[in-house]
Amino acid sequence: MGKERRDRKRDEERKGQERPRASQEQEQAVKEGEGRTGKKEQEEAVTPECKELEAKIKECEENLLRVHADFENAKKRLEKEKIQAIEYALEQFAQDLLPALDSLDMALAAVNKEGLNAQEALEELKKGIELTIDQFVRAFRKNGIEVIEIEEGGEFNPHLHEAILQVEDAKKRAGEVVQVIQKGYKYKERILRPAKVSVAK
Repeated sequence: MGKERRDRKRDEERKGQERPRASQEQEQAVKEGEGRTGKKEQEEAVTPECKELEAKIKECEENLLRVHADFENAKKRLEKEKIQAIEYALEQFAQDLLPALDSLDMALAAVNKEGLNAQEALEELKKGIELTIDQFVRAFRKNGIEVIEIEEGGEFNPHLHEAILQVEDAKKRAGEVVQVIQKGYKYKERILRPAKVSVAK
């Protein structure tokens, strides 16, 4: 009698253990089925929007790559133009100086003409030199180079002048410019060469 009870109790315990396991498996299967169904429904609902967004993203990426390529090309082109501008910076200035060189050639050719006496040759040479100087000044002015102007009786300015002599001059006050020995030049606001002058003591 006691053995039968024990056997019955053991059988009930086994059934109790098997039932929850089976029920767990069923619940899991139901959840998976629901998950697949929900996922499928979600994909069906979002797919058109996703496709549109993906197309837009792809278009933006292509535009970005195109803009980047254009930027790199422009950068290379500007760098090349910059290098060329530096290399040929004096081209225009050289062209402006060519007429002055032509004038010197013409003056020399005029002096070497047959039949000219010394006075006539000297006059031709003087005209050629004056014309050349005038063309140099015009070429300089066109390119921003100007003579440093010094007024008669002007005060010595250490930023524009270089005093190489001090002289006695009763008509001048101390510190006044007496004579311009060599002209000075400036390029825009920069001094290329100060004017060399003599100054009254």
